[in-house]
Amino acid sequence: MKLTRTTIAPPVAAERPATFRDVFAVAEFRVLFASYGVFLIGETVKMLALSVLVYERTGSGLIAALAYVTGFLPHAFGGVFLLALADRWPPRAVIVGYELVRLALVVVLAAGVLSPAGMLGLVFVVGLFGPVSSAARTALLPEILHGDAYVLGRSLLTVASGGTQVVGFAVGGFLLGLVGPYGALWLTAATCAISALLARAGLRARPGRDRRAPTGPAGTDGTAPPGPARLGAVRETWRGNRELLADRRIRGLLLAQWLPGSMLVGAEAVAVPYAAELGPGASAGVLLMAGAFGMLVGDLVVGRFVPPAARERLSPWLALLLGVPVLGFLFRPGLVVAALLFAVAAGGFAYQLGLARRFLDAVPAARRGQAFGLTGTGMMTAQGLAAAGGGALTELTGPAVAMALAGAASLAATGALWRVLTPEPLADRPE
Repeated sequence: MKLTRTTIAPPVAAERPATFRDVFAVAEFRVLFASYGVFLIGETVKMLALSVLVYERTGSGLIAALAYVTGFLPHAFGGVFLLALADRWPPRAVIVGYELVRLALVVVLAAGVLSPAGMLGLVFVVGLFGPVSSAARTALLPEILHGDAYVLGRSLLTVASGGTQVVGFAVGGFLLGLVGPYGALWLTAATCAISALLARAGLRARPGRDRRAPTGPAGTDGTAPPGPARLGAVRETWRGNRELLADRRIRGLLLAQWLPGSMLVGAEAVAVPYAAELGPGASAGVLLMAGAFGMLVGDLVVGRFVPPAARERLSPWLALLLGVPVLGFLFRPGLVVAALLFAVAAGGFAYQLGLARRFLDAVPAARRGQAFGLTGTGMMTAQGLAAAGGGALTELTGPAVAMALAGAASLAATGALWRVLTPEPLADRPE
């Protein structure tokens, strides 16, 4: 399939910034926002409870750590092999179906019938379909919200992601102390059912995206003509990923979303040893919470109060903000200053909001779900590699220097992608 572009919205300069009222006035967005929040809380509690449960049964800290990350590792595999399903299947069916599969998974875990190895294996298999559901949800957003409301809606989902995970940790810790890991898992099953019911009742039924988007000239009845014979999901995902990455504009925007922010994660991964060097009164949790707070504030301010055209022009400068403050760790600041540096740097993640409209316009409608899924898969992979690199550098240079080097790497990525991060003049944008 040839990658064709469709202009999604009118010129950005002609739009006023959307408001929270505009976004939450759309009933389907309220449902999508609520179901996503419930999903994230349940997922956080599930992985926390599973980690505690596995540790109780094995006594191994390594296996407990593996239990916690098992929910995230499958995203890389699912993103490589299954993303085509996000466009092939109806989006509501994908979201609801994944919640029901998660419900069955959590019930099996809560029943205690599996060994620790069996539990980890089952979580891994079910998690392979996580990127498909995430891609379907993200690709549904521009069909629900239009123009600048889409960008603000995306910002709100990012805020929900950070906020509900904090809530999930707090609720998970409370539930573990109150009812134990098995009780926490049974309550997690309830969140799966609630999320599925919200999506089923509140989202409109739509066909799969590859059945809606034309692959050639439209027929006289306005429908798309028959496309090429369907491949299997794995082959179709590989073909779609190759076609997306072969497009120079899409490839540049993907790299711009993956690299500058992922380098900062390399610094965050070293927060624990850095705090340990500051002394017994320092806490890595303070640094990580400061980073999360800075990211939420940056997304809210830039998404809500900066006009669309200015938001796009600010993208490269906000990306610079990711790296510059982290260079200050060369001077080994104390806990308060270090937390401020983290908060300011994480505020730079709002640069991605300036890329949201451009990426949506660049991606063909029939590949939209796969493109958003590829964005998430690449971001998680880049962040994982950056975290591993930060940890390795710590062994050679110490945590302060490793964090500063992560900031320098972010600046280098931003410099290399400066032309991509800078929006095209209106006259040069594709029709």
